[in-house]
Amino acid sequence: MNRRKVGTEKEQTAAAYLRQQGMRIVEMNYRYKQGEIDIIGWESGYLTFVEVKYRKDERMGMPEEAVHIYKQRKICTGAKVYCYLHGMGADCPVRFDVVAISGERIRWYRNAFYMS
Repeated sequence: MNRRKVGTEKEQTAAAYLRQQGMRIVEMNYRYKQGEIDIIGWESGYLTFVEVKYRKDERMGMPEEAVHIYKQRKICTGAKVYCYLHGMGADCPVRFDVVAISGERIRWYRNAFYMS
């Protein structure tokens, strides 16, 4: 299976998990000039931007460790673009989460990082 197909499958797994936990997904694979945001949804009153990371095992490290500062900045840029294009003001409450999948284990980190 190629990497993109696996990535898409794991993003779908993460979205299903988030829906089960009460998140209302509004967009998946939101593309903007500098990149992509995997999942955007509403949860507990926050517009939530979610990065999904997958590793088949943890020999190469934990998947959440791959959401480094550079990736965080790209996601924050995408969030700003999304909010601007959708007419959401600076007072719109936003949150940045990470869903880490290791094998079949799913971990959801709310407030994994803050707007940079």
